[in-house]
This record gives sequence, structure tokens and C-alpha cells, in this order.
Amino acid sequence: GLQPFFFGLFLSLYLVTFTGNLLIILAIISDSHLHTPMYFFLSNLSFSDICFTSTTVPKMLWNIQMQSKVITYEGCLSQIFFFIVFGCLDNLLLTVMAYDRFVAICHPLHYMVIMNPQLCRLLALGSWCLSIMGSLLETLTFLRLSFCTHMEIPHFFCDLPEVLKLACSDTLINNIVVYLVTVVLGVFPLSGILFSYSQIFSSILKISSARGKYKAFSTCGSHLSVVSLFYGTGLGVYLSSAATSSSRSSLVASVMYTIVTPMLNPFIYSLRNRDIKRALGQLLSR
Repeated sequence: GLQPFFFGLFLSLYLVTFTGNLLIILAIISDSHLHTPMYFFLSNLSFSDICFTSTTVPKMLWNIQMQSKVITYEGCLSQIFFFIVFGCLDNLLLTVMAYDRFVAICHPLHYMVIMNPQLCRLLALGSWCLSIMGSLLETLTFLRLSFCTHMEIPHFFCDLPEVLKLACSDTLINNIVVYLVTVVLGVFPLSGILFSYSQIFSSILKISSARGKYKAFSTCGSHLSVVSLFYGTGLGVYLSSAATSSSRSSLVASVMYTIVTPMLNPFIYSLRNRDIKRALGQLLSR
């Protein structure tokens, strides 16, 4: 009975996510004042968020509309691959953006020299390559597993940990690979973000004027909000699944992680950033 409500709700969330992130990308492309390292990485993050949400929500909406919860083995494998790619890409891009803010605040005089266009392109390309390699590693090891003919995945998408629980063969190697990729593309980037912000806060505290402190903090406030939201909901998924055997709490946390967070990112950046608001105003006036 609630399916029409959920269809309308998730369709609305998806359209807001898609439109909001697309507007951010178009605003950055159209405004030459935003052709800087910070906004270059932001446009990549917005594109990644669109793709990240598109790996799960359209299929879920199709299932609700057609009253069918079936997904093929190939479809499930594709969903796992792209979900990991764009999830890892978000991790790495947020880390690169934290490094960008670290250089801007801690080494402002050398910012344009350090964050030159070539380095920015290399950092973005490296993030894409690492994400694809990590996803390929997890997906290729998934191919060695055998499954029963008919399975029921207690989730609204093919989440790799949930699918691994249903395998008929030994999953030790897969679990090792999952933990390895999580450490390399999850824990290390988070450590880099925390280190960058420890240095940023240390530099801000050394500023004598209150106005100077506010200005320095405002340059990284939006990014810090997105990082907190992304990792807060992401950790909520794994903590809730580890703390309870019930899949319901894990499902709610996953909705926050995969749908709500990418939707809020454009609002956080547009509401807290005058340059983005000005560029969006010019774009919409055209």
C-alpha cells in the first residue's frame, strides 16, 4: 500500500539530486571565475554523485513501478561494479579536495604553483583509475563464487556484503579483498582528510583577527560539511549492520548514504558559497 508513496518520494529525491548536481557542473563550466582547482574537483564530485545515485535508484523505481523485484546475475554484477567505482571515487575526491583546502590555507602564497592545472588533472585521473582498479578487483573475485538458482537479497540494490552472505562457495578470499580495498580506498583517504584538517585548524588558530579566522574557516566549511555527512552516513551503514542482524536499520542507513547525501551536497555548496550562488543565478537567468 505504501509503494506509490515510496515511488513518488524516491523519484523526487533522484530528480533533485540529478538536477542539483547537474546545475553545479553547468555553473562551474559556464563561469570562467570558477575555473579553479577547488571548483574543478567539485564538478568531478557532482558528476560522481549523479552516477553514484543512478546505479541504484532507477532500478529500484523500475522494480516498484513494474511490481517486480527481479535482477539478473549480469545486472547485479554491473550494479556492484559501478556502485563501488563511484563510492570509492567520492572518497578519493573528498580527500583531494581536503588537500586543496590544506594548501590554500596553510600555504597560500604557493597555492597556484602547487595546485597547477597539470597536478589537478593528475589527481582527478588518479582518483578515477584507483576507483576502477579497486572495483575491478572486488568484482573479478566475485566471479569465482557460485550461487543457487534463486536468491533473495535483503536490500534495494546488490550490495556486495549482502550478496556475499548468500554465496554457496567459500568467500574468504572475497572478504579479504573487500577489507583490503576498504582500507586502501576508505581508511587511508579518511586519514588523509583528518590530517589535512588538523593542519588547517592549527593554522586557523594562529590567525590573530577574528575576521581572518572566519574567512579562513568559511573557505573549507562547505567541504567539511559534505565530508561529515558522507562519512557519517557511510559509517552508519556498517556500524548498524555490525551491531544488529536486522536488515531494516541497515536499509535506512543505506538510503541516507546512497540517496540523501548526494542530494544534499549541491545545497550545501550553493547555500554556503557566494561564487556558486552568483554563477547559478547567471546560468538560470540565461
